[in-house]
Amino acid sequence: MAKKIILSLVIVLVLVGLLAGVKGLQFQTMFAQGASFAPSPETVTTATVRREDWQPTLTAVGSVAAVQGVMLGAEMSGAVKSIAFESGATVRAGDLLVELDTAVEQAQLRSAMASADLARLNLERARDLRGKNMVSQADLDSAEAQFKQAVAQVDNIRAVIGKKTIRAPFAGRTGIRQVNVGQFLDNGAAIVTLQSLDPVYVDFALPQQDLAQLSVGMTVRVTTDAFPDQSFEGKLTAINPEVDAVTRNVRLQATLANPAGRLRAGMYVNVEAVLPETERVLMIPATAVLYAPYGDSVFVVEDKRDEKTGATGKVLNQRFVRLGKTRGDFVVVTAGLEVDQTVVTTGVFKLRNGMSVVVDNKLAPSFQLAPKPANS
Repeated sequence: MAKKIILSLVIVLVLVGLLAGVKGLQFQTMFAQGASFAPSPETVTTATVRREDWQPTLTAVGSVAAVQGVMLGAEMSGAVKSIAFESGATVRAGDLLVELDTAVEQAQLRSAMASADLARLNLERARDLRGKNMVSQADLDSAEAQFKQAVAQVDNIRAVIGKKTIRAPFAGRTGIRQVNVGQFLDNGAAIVTLQSLDPVYVDFALPQQDLAQLSVGMTVRVTTDAFPDQSFEGKLTAINPEVDAVTRNVRLQATLANPAGRLRAGMYVNVEAVLPETERVLMIPATAVLYAPYGDSVFVVEDKRDEKTGATGKVLNQRFVRLGKTRGDFVVVTAGLEVDQTVVTTGVFKLRNGMSVVVDNKLAPSFQLAPKPANS
């Protein structure tokens, strides 16, 4: 009985030993495979760090204003007799726009002119008689005063007729007329806007810390979403002598040629004041930057030789960088990179230092200094 028990124990121990040996070999094989396992390289897109000359600019938003612009109105009340312009027409200085009814004033003018003629004859007669000492000096003075009063009355009525004849005070383009023939207008009633659109002003503001870089005559570029493919260029012509106490901004005014009349008064525009000096900068696509609270970084693609296989592959080297200004799809790097280095441009959030990569730029985005994205 004891022999059977001992034999059973030996058999069990042998089986346990065999199982332990098999499992040990399995674990050893797994550890060896894990130690030799290498993840497949990540596919990335890249761009080269390049050096370019940038013209520094100060950007702002502004509004277009007419060099001369006014809402023409009636100085005197009266009914509209005739309209001599079309809405949106170009007029010259002095062109007749609207004429109010002046029948009463014309009659008063004829009466006043007759009175003035009589006063002139009486004055001539009084001077002749005074030369013969047949009237007193007081009579002559009275005749002269009556003549001047009659002439002043004529001038007054002519002025009233002139105020009822509305003419263009300067050359420009009319707006949509707001009156009709036969309509009665009160004093100050609006008739039509008149805008001089060539040249035009662009009013904008910049922070006071930029004041030292501003000077009259510097180039100003203007763009607007109304004409996204066109840039308008002019000169800075006025700098306000005071700084706004609330915003700490200084108001500026640029003058731009506008021969085609595309820029209209009140239009919202983007403004760039071009500084005279140029800067040599290193730039990379903005998407290549991994932004983080502890510091911004990029992944530089470098060649590395595998010591075991001898093959050369590409690996990532994470570099911390210092960034400068941005323009379009690019950002300036002031420290941390050198020209002609290759950086990863997309998907940097999923990368890590030392990772193996494969470069494939077939689907790389097109980075531009002045991108014009399509409306979605």
